[in-house]
Amino acid sequence: MIAAGEIAIGTVFLWAGFVCAISFMESWLKFRAPGITVALGLGIGKIIFRALNRMEWLFALIISFYIFNRPSMWLQWKLAYFIIPTIFLLLQTFWLLPVMNTRATKYIHGESLAPSHFHFYFVGMELVKVACLLILGFTLFNHIQTR
Repeated sequence: MIAAGEIAIGTVFLWAGFVCAISFMESWLKFRAPGITVALGLGIGKIIFRALNRMEWLFALIISFYIFNRPSMWLQWKLAYFIIPTIFLLLQTFWLLPVMNTRATKYIHGESLAPSHFHFYFVGMELVKVACLLILGFTLFNHIQTR
């Protein structure tokens, strides 16, 4: 039987993998496909990032069940490696993704938009999120190995 710790570790690395595959590969590669216009790519991106966001919340929920059931983990500074990605996920869900979706919809409908830095904020958060998740995964692995 697989223990809760192994599920948490697998979920952490799965979360990091999803972010890497979508945010660092799919998001820009789709624009290189023949026949994909910017508007079409943005429409696809809106759907994909909505799905990724939902999966990230599922991953965060699974990991939090493991952490919440271990009070000793809450006393460790290493918990920051879970809290930081979760805070960034909150910011992305309730601020960045809605703003970026609105901008994408306006672009798809032909509106002219001024340049923005929202993508840079998003990519920066993704980089920090993946780094924290990788550290968290290895930290959980070491925690389980030393039990």
